[in-house]
Amino acid sequence: MNNNPRQLAFIILQEIYRKQVFTDVALDRHLKKNDLIDANRRLVTELVYGCVRRQRSLDAIIDQLAKKKSPQQHPYLRIILHIGLYQLSYLEQIPESAAVDTTVELAKQNKFAKLAGFVNGLLREYIRQNLTINLPENPVQKLGISYSFPNWIVKYWIEELGLTEAEKLCYWFNLSPSIDLRINPLKTSVEEVEIAMKNIGISVSRILQVPQALRLNGAVGQIQKLPGYNEGWWSIQDSSAQLVCYLLNPQPGEIIIDACAAPGGKTTHIGELMGDNGKIFAIDMTASRLKKLESNTERLQLKSISISRGDSRNLTEFINQADRVLLDVPCSGLGTLHRRADARWRKTLENIGELAKLQGELLENAAKWVKPGGVLVYATCTIYPLENEGVIEKFLTNNYEWEIEAPTVDFMVSPCREGWIKIWPHREQMDGFFMVKLRRKVI
Repeated sequence: MNNNPRQLAFIILQEIYRKQVFTDVALDRHLKKNDLIDANRRLVTELVYGCVRRQRSLDAIIDQLAKKKSPQQHPYLRIILHIGLYQLSYLEQIPESAAVDTTVELAKQNKFAKLAGFVNGLLREYIRQNLTINLPENPVQKLGISYSFPNWIVKYWIEELGLTEAEKLCYWFNLSPSIDLRINPLKTSVEEVEIAMKNIGISVSRILQVPQALRLNGAVGQIQKLPGYNEGWWSIQDSSAQLVCYLLNPQPGEIIIDACAAPGGKTTHIGELMGDNGKIFAIDMTASRLKKLESNTERLQLKSISISRGDSRNLTEFINQADRVLLDVPCSGLGTLHRRADARWRKTLENIGELAKLQGELLENAAKWVKPGGVLVYATCTIYPLENEGVIEKFLTNNYEWEIEAPTVDFMVSPCREGWIKIWPHREQMDGFFMVKLRRKVI
């Protein structure tokens, strides 16, 4: 057990970089093993996510202050410098002296005692200079270094949004993510949950576009200990993800198929919107994720959901069976970069191309499950067009019996002129998402 938050953050970051473990997986595992007080738990989380997210900016500071560039530093010393510089650059609540002293101590405790003077000198020089990173004139590189994103992502945002809005999006994706609840109307009401949270000192706010959503403001502690969790009053689901099932608009008594269902956020939302009256087939190919779906279904006490394991690219038993199909496909997650600190560094144009191929295959087969006159909603949590507009345009070109059905005028957010919905996070203050309703013509 380790009660030193900076040492624990150092251990977790080693694991992330050395073993290529996902940031949230490594963090969750170590937090479960170490019984930290809430303040230390929050500091570990902030340091780990912050150092992973801001690594390009932090490396730029090292490059500016040290004789050896960041890639030439020992990998573990580089992590230690990141931890110190992140506190000095982004955590105003930590005194400069504490940030320096604890980082020097971290170096000594981890076999870098001979370099403790170097660590101390670099951090104090950063403070002395009140350092501003020397940024290149090129706007892509400038935003990439300043906000810590790879150039290819920044380039797309500038092309799509223009420089001013692209910078707003960069800023937004570096904010700490909010936690939204989706209230289960079969068990409680928004008002009841609102009161229960306020009674234990947790501030909440409503989200105008989404009727069953509440946003938790500030620190909340362990989610499972919040009122109503065990009773199935609510689920954690970002507001933009909640919009998807409103677009699907499932009706009581219908047959619905969720083709990529785990871990079950949208599956259970469908059950709630149907009043748990109908039949929902929830399919996923990953056994571990299906366990989460089973757990969520049981906690929310939904009876209309039938869970099965399979690859939705080649299942044939559902042809012409469904009133509605939800296809929330695996994607790059580029609309949720604030939640997935390492996604910006893991994704490339090459693997996005591979994802688009998979998405197209899923769409082609899942469309066969829809009855004539029925609906399919295609959704992703990315804002990259190859996975969104590109997939839909190709599908419609090859399938004349399908068409886009724009949402009704009173829908919660406005669609693009093509009829699909694209959520830009900095505009709507929710995760980036793409969703489109397709209707199968009766021919």
